[in-house]
Amino acid sequence: MVVSFKYWDDCIEAEDLKEMWKEVEVSTEWIDAGEDRGQKVHLSRDPDGQPYLTQTEMRAVAYIVVQRHFRSQIDPDMICAIAELESDRQLLAIRYDKKSKEAKVGLMQITHKNAVWLFSEMGYRLYDVEQNPDLLFRPLVSIYFGAAYLKWLSTFQDKERTEEFVIRAYKGGTKKATHKSTLPYWKSYISVKESLPSRKFFDDGPSPANASGAPPPVHAGASESSGTEYWDSITTPEDMEQMWAHPDVVKEWTRSGEKRGKVRFSHDAKKRSYLSRVELKAVAEIILSKYFSTKGVKPTYLCAIAEMVSMRFVNGVSPRIGLMGIDYSTAFWIYMELGYRAYKVDSADDLTKPFVSMYFGAAYLSYLSEYEGKERTPQFVVQAYLEGPKNVNLQETGPSWLKFEQALSNYEATKSKIQSTCAIL
Repeated sequence: MVVSFKYWDDCIEAEDLKEMWKEVEVSTEWIDAGEDRGQKVHLSRDPDGQPYLTQTEMRAVAYIVVQRHFRSQIDPDMICAIAELESDRQLLAIRYDKKSKEAKVGLMQITHKNAVWLFSEMGYRLYDVEQNPDLLFRPLVSIYFGAAYLKWLSTFQDKERTEEFVIRAYKGGTKKATHKSTLPYWKSYISVKESLPSRKFFDDGPSPANASGAPPPVHAGASESSGTEYWDSITTPEDMEQMWAHPDVVKEWTRSGEKRGKVRFSHDAKKRSYLSRVELKAVAEIILSKYFSTKGVKPTYLCAIAEMVSMRFVNGVSPRIGLMGIDYSTAFWIYMELGYRAYKVDSADDLTKPFVSMYFGAAYLSYLSEYEGKERTPQFVVQAYLEGPKNVNLQETGPSWLKFEQALSNYEATKSKIQSTCAIL
């Protein structure tokens, strides 16, 4: 089947088109080009008649996808620069790889094989590309799977990867990420990214370096938030009842004027949803008392790890997702192999739910505390959680442990020395 698009209406849903019209830069560009609201919007075409996205449209689409599915995890400018290099922003671009005998298609030049893997194995199930490969020519779909692949590359083999590694791996595969053959692509990427027009209302995401300087919790009004707004929208009624039964939470929520059925999240200056320390500790305590009461996991340790990996942001901090920074593949393994099934993980989006993320974070911490059948020290468990159990170095006190102790001081009285035996369990 030959794919062809004449109008924007042919390649995105009606609700997505409304979102595009809401972008001031896009609506200005479209109106200047003679487009009318309520009418079909023409796609731009190059001299060969091929449909393409203008830079303004490209950035708007990238922004929409990131805000919906990868908030604080992927930089929209990264997506735009890759699309510029891979497809020149052409929707129907196709490039055949002679070695793999596969076709890379669409804005982000994703192969059908990779998209199906992300869909079936990694939990990115918004678009069924397994049944309909032609969906990859649609702009939001291509960006969705391109961003998902970038996110996977950012923690390849359980290591936090540099932007250079991610970009070069996107081009040549993980085995070529450090090979000289992908270096020109990285240099081109940097040049393109730096030349992109600025967009002042883009959310670049928080910097982990500023974790200790996170703003104090202040509940934002409904009109101020562009992120997840209400606790009730992503929390089960049972868990909300547990929160309302927690004395410290009730005190804080009552003071800020919250009402049952419509409890607002706190938001920072960039309108990103996050938990107060009172809320975070309550979630940890509830999860531990319900599901890990015999394990002895400390809620303060879970809170300290959450401070480090997510800065308490509901959606997490790039490249990790959710409060506890647990990715979908790890959560799915914990669910299937370790038998922790109190919460389902049907997709990566489930891990942006505070109770779900905390549950799988606690389960992973419990697993690491007895890694390979040995009782492990807090230093091992924390380093293993943050960097992977294969990358732990106990010969010296690394920066991750020092940061953990600093984060822990927000929840426990400062101690001169944390016991060398496993105080986590």
